[in-house]
This record gives sequence, structure tokens and C-alpha cells, in this order.
Amino acid sequence: MSAPTIIYTHTDEAPALATHSFLPILRAFAGAAGIEVETRDISLAGRIISRFPERLKPEQRLEDHLAELGELATSPDANIIKLPNISASMPQLKAAIAELQSQGFDLPNYPDDPGTDAERDVQARYDAIKGSAVNPVLREGNSDRRAPGAVKAYARAHPHRMGVWSKDSKSHVSSMAGGDFFENERSVVMDDATELRIEHVGTDGSVTALRAPVAVEAGEVIDATFLSARALVEFLDAQIVDARDQGVLFSLHMKATMMKVSDPIIFGHAVQAFFKPIFEKHGATLDRLGVDVKNGFGDVVAKIESLSETDRAAIEADLQAVYAAGPGIAQVNSDRGITNLHVPSDVIIDASMPVLIRDSGKMWNAAGELEDAKAVIPDRSYAGVYQAVIDDCIANGAFDPSTMGSVPNVGLMARKAEEYGSHDKTFEIAAAGTVRVVRPDGDVLISHEVETGDIWRMCQTKDAPIRDWVKLAVSRARDSGSPAVFWLDANRAHDANLIRKVETYLADHDTEGLDFRILAPADACRFSLERIRRGDDTISVTGNVLRDYLTDLFPILEVGTSAKMLSIVPLMNGGGLFETGAGGSAPKHVQQFEKENHLRWDSLGEFLALAASLEHLADHFDLPSARMLGRTLDQATTQYLLQNKAPSRKCGEADNRTTHFHVALFWAEALATQTEDPQLAIRFAEIARQLREHEDAIVSFLNTMQGKSMDIGGYFKPDPKKAVEAMRPCDELNRIIDGVNSMIEA
Repeated sequence: MSAPTIIYTHTDEAPALATHSFLPILRAFAGAAGIEVETRDISLAGRIISRFPERLKPEQRLEDHLAELGELATSPDANIIKLPNISASMPQLKAAIAELQSQGFDLPNYPDDPGTDAERDVQARYDAIKGSAVNPVLREGNSDRRAPGAVKAYARAHPHRMGVWSKDSKSHVSSMAGGDFFENERSVVMDDATELRIEHVGTDGSVTALRAPVAVEAGEVIDATFLSARALVEFLDAQIVDARDQGVLFSLHMKATMMKVSDPIIFGHAVQAFFKPIFEKHGATLDRLGVDVKNGFGDVVAKIESLSETDRAAIEADLQAVYAAGPGIAQVNSDRGITNLHVPSDVIIDASMPVLIRDSGKMWNAAGELEDAKAVIPDRSYAGVYQAVIDDCIANGAFDPSTMGSVPNVGLMARKAEEYGSHDKTFEIAAAGTVRVVRPDGDVLISHEVETGDIWRMCQTKDAPIRDWVKLAVSRARDSGSPAVFWLDANRAHDANLIRKVETYLADHDTEGLDFRILAPADACRFSLERIRRGDDTISVTGNVLRDYLTDLFPILEVGTSAKMLSIVPLMNGGGLFETGAGGSAPKHVQQFEKENHLRWDSLGEFLALAASLEHLADHFDLPSARMLGRTLDQATTQYLLQNKAPSRKCGEADNRTTHFHVALFWAEALATQTEDPQLAIRFAEIARQLREHEDAIVSFLNTMQGKSMDIGGYFKPDPKKAVEAMRPCDELNRIIDGVNSMIEA
């Protein structure tokens, strides 16, 4: 790109609706400084459409914008604002396909059991869209995530609700003691660039390639491990009994969206374990119906609807008997009977566990009441972190947001690092034997004896991202003056190799006066918890999965949500990726919007990311106007927080559209008082005057128009015209915003 350009991503659900309201404001204000704002569609629907151009009419086709942005992310000109998107579970993927088909898109159904090459091709195209298909493509850099000063100050002045902990709490985390990914992990560092084969050797000596050879680089860390299906089932059976004996809710915490191969399989085992009497008695019927437990127990509920009333009633009666026998099971929606095991994407560990901790270690039961819970996290690699927080809360009580410190994060995630890049190298083993990783010369680097049903995976972590991660940690430690802790366990094979690299690469930097530590995750958590209770900050320097977990855990405890965090990804080739926060609550926001025309999505993450994007643009293009825009937006965001203009949860009060008006007002007023560009100040003074003059009328209109149901023509792909009309309903506000540049040019 030769001109200063920001790429603003069009994604899904509440963030996508908010974009229809905020993007015109952004384009108007940025255009005043000669900055272009373009959009790229990386929504779930957009990614599906882009996969099947040959089946669609010319006007329906969409370029593969994700691939385009992946290429751009390797360029020094990259300046991408990335909003939360759907990491599709299989039920979400199929629902999106069905919606698009109903809108006239000639898309094939997802073939569950492909029998032809054509069906296998369709399945492969769709599988590339499942789970976390977006982030690994864009993240060509490591993560710097922290709470901005204004956000932290607001949280301290207006602390959010925290549940009261009892020293008698029975809530706890349960993980496998053996047979898990942690125990079976093997790790090597490559001496040279080459290709590795992943092959299964049967008990009869037959060799089967599990995929095409994998290219690796010199210095790259290669890990392989497996989770024993037999050990998993034994563990789940024991935890169900233990939950019943202790009188606590059974709850499963996975990340089936991000770990899109392994975690749905584990989820399915949990469904079969908890509802074992149903599958033992009615297994043949459920098989005939095509029930897929990887889609959750909700697939059972949906499929039995096609049975006769008598047959369905028999299964439903046995289901009630399972519930009556206990243990209780955590609920996603108590009123509707949606349990923790209904849909894999409904309970995502990095969102569900912080909420459990915030709510006194409790989850909702079938009666709609909070109750102590057993948090089942089968693999123990990171589970101890959550147990450390629970132990701390039982001993010391809930955290106090008005005094607690902060735990910013520097995360290793570039170039599909660690587990989040393992999807295409993860397999459910079809037959007993040996899975091995082999060099071209036949040298076996890693080997595992496996049984049918085991889950085997290989991960890659390239050397250049590790060096960059260490460099970023040193930079953040020096800038903040806070201790920086690498959350690495010397007793884990992968971490042991990373520790050696960290120690080597730290020596390349001037670390005099800086406090660096290397601690196992649970120990690092305890160290950080002790400090935040004193009001002190501690930088967590973590791998990819813990980056994901901690950048929800600590923000939810500190400021009430992870959506208010500043998330910067300095791309390794010089560009910038600016992420706007978490979207885990986005589906509930859309449900409320459709019901009563109130969108409670808070765009604070977008405001923070945009300010950082403008600063990066100013540096890259030596553009003072971009720096001025970013600084004045920061001032506007501060006023937004200080004056408490965030969306309300209640219909008839301020929502996302009202907050966009106030940010536009505060931004215009800040631009009107800046002194770097007097002409721009004079012209934005008129815009600010008009916005302030019409403030009461605009706010009143945006609040009083709420209360009616909304039809925007689709969930995954709303009708653009209907969405714009819904999100820009105020003619007076639209007149002022659409006239910004004409007023400036006048």
C-alpha cells in the first residue's frame, strides 16, 4: 500500500453490527486527515462463500479476504484492525451453511461421511473454515496485551461486582493424573531445515502416512504427544462419581473452537460418559439417527425430534432419570435446560473459568441458582493455573478491583506457534500401533505407542518467533519497570526446550536492572496473585494457549471484561495488527438486539485498537495528522470512560449506537481544541457544535426507538441494507457524520 490505509475487518455477530454504526464515523474523521479506511470480510459467512466461487453467481462471489490479509500481514505496510470473529464449531458451521442456502447461495451440504473425491474436496474446504481459522493466518507477530491506564483507573473508581468466597467452598479443578497430553509429550529442536513424515505403523507392520510431509526450519521446536482415550474415559467416569459424592456440579471446560480437532473428540467422550445410560440403552437408535457426540448432547436432543412420540418419550424419560440420579450438571441456560454439555462452543474455557472464579467458584444449576462446581479440565498442562486462583480465593477471599494490580501479557503466537497451530497435524487414531515422526533419512525423532481412539498431535514453534517473543518481553519489562515472568515448566518436554532458548536469547539483550523469572505455570500464577493483591503489576510471558487463557482470566477479574484490553500484535516484518478484544458474549448481545433492538456491545476495544493503529500509521508514514487523530481519540475514549457512556444492559437506555455518538462528540471536541492543525480545529469546532447542540435529541431518539423486535435478514449474513438501517437509524446524526468532510472542505 502506498497511501496511508487502515484495513478494518468485517466479522460476525455483535461486532459486525457495531461496525455498521462506527465505520461511517471512523471514515469521516480519518478522511479529514487523508487516511483511507478499507474493509475486508473475514466473517464466517464470507469465508464460506469465498470457498465455492464456481458454484455461485458472479454477484454472489467473494474474494478470499482472509488469504489476502494473511499475505498483507507479512508486509511492513500492514495496518489491520481485527475484530472478534466466530471460531466455528460444527453446529455453527452447519447453521451458517443452511442460512446461506436459504438466502439463495448454491452451497453444498457438509458431508459428514464423504464417499467420493468430490465430497472429500467439499469436506476439506469446509474443514479449513472450522475452529480458529482466522487468527493463525493473521498473527505474523507476537502479542502485547494490557489494560490501558484509563481503563484501569475507571475500574478502580467503579469496581465491578465480585462474588464472595467461602473458606468452605468445595469448588475445584480436576485433571487427569496420567495418560494426558502433558505426560506423553516429546520434544526436539531441529538441527536443520527438512521435511518430516508423520506415519502410523500398524501392529501388522503396515505403514500409513497420516498426512503430507511437514516442512520444518532449523532451530524449530517440534513436539508430539497423545491423550489416551482409555485413560480419558476412566477419568471422566471417576469425576462424575466424585461430583455426585461431593455434592457439586459437574462442568467441563474445553476450547472446542480453537482446538477444533482434539477438543470436540474429548467433549464427545464427556457427553457419552455423563449420559452413559442413554447411550447404553438407546445406542442403536442414536446411531441410526446419525447422532454425533462431538457436536454435544444438543445433537441428541435435536435428532430425537424426528422419532415417534412414543420412542422420543422413552428416551426423554431415561434422560430425566439420569438428571435425577445426579450429579447436577452446570447450566448454560437454566430456563431452557441447556447444559454445559449441550454445545461445544457454548462453554469456552478462557471465558467460563474466569466467570466461575468471579462468581465465588460457582456455576448455575438447573434451578437457576449458583452452586459449587467441579471444573473438569482433562489435560493438566495448564489446569493448575485455575486451581491456584481458586486456592488463593478460598484462602484470601475475592479480589478487590479497586486496589488490585494488573497482569499484562506478552504471548508467543506468531506463525501458528504451539498447540493452536496443530489442527492439521492432529489425528484420532483408527487402529492400535505406533505413530512416529520421521526424517527423510528414516531417523525416527519421536515415537508413541497408541491405541484405537487415542488423540495424537504434533506442534511446531519456529525459532524466529521465539527470538521476537523474548525481545518483546524485554521491551515491555523495560518500558513498564515490572517483573516479567516466563510461565514455563521445566518438567514439560516442550517448555524445557523453550527455557533453554529463552536463557540463550535473553543474553542477547541488555537486561540490567530488569527482573526476569522462569516459573512453572501454577507457581507463576501464585507469584502474580500475591503481587496483584498488593496492587503490583507483573508481566506474564507465556506460550500461545496460556496467552489466550490469561488475557481473559486477569482482565475479567481486574476490569470486568477482556473486551477492554489493548491488544497489539507487532508484526515481525514491521506491520501492525490491532485486535479489539474478546467476542465470547457476542451471541447473547445479538439475541437481545433481535428481541428488543438494544445492542449492548461495548466498542471500547475498537476505540483502543484504532488509536494504536493511528499511532502506528503515523510512525510508518511520518504522518503527524495520524498521530494527532490517535491522541485525540485517546482523549475522547478517556471522556467516554470518565463520563460513563458505556452501553447499558437494559432496553431503553444507552446502547452501542449511543456510545458511538458520544465518542464522535468527544473526538470532535478534542480535535477542535488541538493546536497542531489550526484549520482542522476550526472546522471540527463546527462539527462538535452541531453534535453538542443536537445531543439531547439524538440520545433521546436512539433510546426511545428501542423495544421492538428486529429482523436484519440473517444471523451469519445479515442483509446489508437492513443492518445499516438498524444501526444508523438517526437521520440527524447521519447528516452530521456524512457531512464531516464537506464541512471540512468548505
